[in-house]
Amino acid sequence: MNERADATSRPGRERELASLYATARSLTALGDVEDVLDSIVRHAHDLIGTDFTYLSLLSDDGALSITASEGTISSAFRSAHIPPRTGLGGKVIESRAAHWVGDYFNDTSLRHDPGFDSVVDNEGLVALLGVPLLVRDRVIGALFAAHRSARQFRTDEIALLSAFADHAAVALDNARLYEESRSALTELRSAYRTIEHQMEAMRRAQSVHEALTGVVLAGGGPQAVASELAQQMGGRVEILDGSGILLAHGTCAEPLDGSVDDELLAQVIDGARSTGRAVTASGSDGIRHSAAAIRAGESLLGTVVWSHHQEPSATDVRSLELATHVVGLLILKENAAADAAERLSGELLTELIVSSLRVDDTQRTRARSRGVDLDTLGMLIVAQADDTSAGDLVRHLHTIARQEAALAGEHLGRAVLIAPGGDAELFARAVHQRLRTALGRPVLLICEHVTDHNWARAFSRARDCTTVARHLGATDLGTTTDRYALYALVFDAARRDEFDRFLADTIGPILDYDTKRSTDLVTTLSAYFDHDGNLRRTAQALQVHLNTLLKRLDRATSVLGRDWRTTDDLPLRLALRMESLRRAALL
Repeated sequence: MNERADATSRPGRERELASLYATARSLTALGDVEDVLDSIVRHAHDLIGTDFTYLSLLSDDGALSITASEGTISSAFRSAHIPPRTGLGGKVIESRAAHWVGDYFNDTSLRHDPGFDSVVDNEGLVALLGVPLLVRDRVIGALFAAHRSARQFRTDEIALLSAFADHAAVALDNARLYEESRSALTELRSAYRTIEHQMEAMRRAQSVHEALTGVVLAGGGPQAVASELAQQMGGRVEILDGSGILLAHGTCAEPLDGSVDDELLAQVIDGARSTGRAVTASGSDGIRHSAAAIRAGESLLGTVVWSHHQEPSATDVRSLELATHVVGLLILKENAAADAAERLSGELLTELIVSSLRVDDTQRTRARSRGVDLDTLGMLIVAQADDTSAGDLVRHLHTIARQEAALAGEHLGRAVLIAPGGDAELFARAVHQRLRTALGRPVLLICEHVTDHNWARAFSRARDCTTVARHLGATDLGTTTDRYALYALVFDAARRDEFDRFLADTIGPILDYDTKRSTDLVTTLSAYFDHDGNLRRTAQALQVHLNTLLKRLDRATSVLGRDWRTTDDLPLRLALRMESLRRAALL
């Protein structure tokens, strides 16, 4: 009887095996993971002949997620998740072997999860067979066949589903590998295109850089660089120095229309200088302004500003940044040449003042190399400003010197300019205005005529007049020494004896008294007259008690006589003022 049953069942098993291998071959032809998953459950459903089949994949936390199903009814089941070590799936995963139950809800060997049980109940699942999906001895999920009525699963059904699961796991793994390879290839192609774009951007930026370098090597300055950059990139290009002063500008064949938004432009420039990166902002007129700082180490040399219509590309930004390198080298080169010229100019100026009246051929040749004719240098200026060093003033005077065929430098701690002769008063005012604008603060400047190459005497008079002017309260002025002719006795060496006699005749006794007793009646009397004889204000100015002031005035009376406050006090007042100026000039 068993032999006949085996003979009868052999053709069925052969058909099942044939169907299994045909199905396995069809799975290997699929490349998409989703297609493979759907094909697995569909073919398993046909092979086993159960009410429905489904496939669950294992997640990293050990839970099973139903990813494909055939013959199911509810959408909730098709998206269900089974916690780790729960239900028949948990048993299959842990044992890595096939398991089945004839009645799911009445099987006490399983660990039930209320959430999944509810989904199973809604679907009407009763009998369930599960087999593992193994890939290189690793469980990746499980394949299930189910009935909506109680039943037992035969050995051949378990074997058939297990064999199919083995083929399905390989097909699924191959599909995953194929999808990963395809994704990697897509990413590689994208990366290659990105590299190509970057290379093209680099080539374009390098082309701009080479064009600018060629301009510099050909002897072009900032103006030529700005013009070339505008032709290469379009729009308008401006090159500013470290103080924000325009050095050069260039425009393309189609210049931008409209006025410049100065406030927006200032914000872009400040942003580039503070961040060290190219900064772009768009105005209400649609014009975009991009700026990149020109730096050499920590030193800010200037800014390159590009105004344009289009949104700047990475190539544009790179080109702008490369342009700052070229302009930076150009500025450093010009600064080095200017520093050398200014140093030589200062050295020659000092030589002329020190060796006054003796100009030799070498000095004339050195002056001519700078476009300066020593025989025309008929004015000398001394300038000073509070909180500003002589060196800073000299740097601004050098700019004027280059434009006026003059010499500038520092001598005895003073900023000095020697320029061709002309209207000294007008020239002093013009230089004063330029220095005041450049520094943004008050400047005191005195100009003196130079005769017979006597630059030493002119320097001495201008310097001493500057001291006198400061003592008289002047801090923001551009004028000539003629304004202080009244005080010439103070610092004119040729009239020193005359000055000394005047002081001796008027305040000589006071000077002698102060010298012998180490007092300072000169200062007391000067303050007294400065405050028109008001005792309280005089005491406050001297920072002494009123009784102390009265005692000092009594001493002055004992020295000068009782009528010094009742007779004509003009000579006394003038002598005291001249003595104060003389002391200031000696400081």
